[in-house]
Amino acid sequence: MRNTFKVLAVVSLVAFLMPLMSIGQGGGTLDVVKGRGKLICGVNNAVPGFGFVDQQGNFSGFDIDYCRAVAAAVLGDPNAVEFRPLSAAARFTALSTGEIDVLSRNTTWTFLRDVDLKTNFAPTTFYDGQGFMVRASSSINTLTDLNGATVCVLQGTTTEQNLADLARRLNITINPLVFPDSTTRDQAYDQGRCDALTTDASQLAAVRTTLSNPADHKILADLISKEPLGPVVRHGDDQWLDIVTWTVFCTIAAEELGVTSGNVGDQISSSSPEVRRLLGVEGDFGTKFGLANAWCVNVLKSTGNYGEIYARNLTPLQLPRDGSLNALYTNGGLLYSPPFR
Repeated sequence: MRNTFKVLAVVSLVAFLMPLMSIGQGGGTLDVVKGRGKLICGVNNAVPGFGFVDQQGNFSGFDIDYCRAVAAAVLGDPNAVEFRPLSAAARFTALSTGEIDVLSRNTTWTFLRDVDLKTNFAPTTFYDGQGFMVRASSSINTLTDLNGATVCVLQGTTTEQNLADLARRLNITINPLVFPDSTTRDQAYDQGRCDALTTDASQLAAVRTTLSNPADHKILADLISKEPLGPVVRHGDDQWLDIVTWTVFCTIAAEELGVTSGNVGDQISSSSPEVRRLLGVEGDFGTKFGLANAWCVNVLKSTGNYGEIYARNLTPLQLPRDGSLNALYTNGGLLYSPPFR
């Protein structure tokens, strides 16, 4: 009987370790996605411009487009995606348990999330910072004016911790009103249950468009944090991390090189070595991580380059790109792709 228990224990241990061993050897997630025939992407569904679903069930947004970009790179079809809406509190569990293949949900890259939660962040797709929205008629104009204010904040986010850090740093009293999801948080602010709402500045711009009277609200100029946002994958699968990483770089490099969704077909015959490598005409870069050599072409045809993705989703929110951190490095921003060579 004792030997039987030992055998069962060994079998159980092997069954537990096999998926992890497969991922560690590379190709785990890619094989799963290809076998399934679709990408499962963890997203937001209530932030216009980034991740939003309309009454017909259609998903749109900046982060949504990067889900589609990965699907186009891997499967050749930007629509081969199942969007899995997740709360801020549930997103990392869904990633670690394999419920989703990639998380693309306005998620901030931090030390503890990277190291302690055992995730890997792909390149930052949007450089943000935490801000505050108050009523235009309010006397709150600076951060110190928040002394004694009640502030609506989302549970389980970096914004909640940043809010507490701000109160300590300025030696003021801030009363957080914490909510489990952004919908109830935004409704509470709109109903006047709190004096201010805090989240990433880009989200504040999105939320303001959904309020009863958007013109009655202002966003303070002060930002209190660095919030580098981008896609996230699990530790242990370098091949999958490479695929998601270079999908992002494909969109950035294409903008720098002037390749768009409209001209990518013509650019395939370009004489530029950089463009030819980017588009898979030379170098066999796709096959090096298990994809077709035209993987970046598929991305650009379906979603466009970074500038097109930005203009489609974020420009309508009046989030200017010129002079911001989200401009190409050639225009004074931080967006930069390593060379395709």
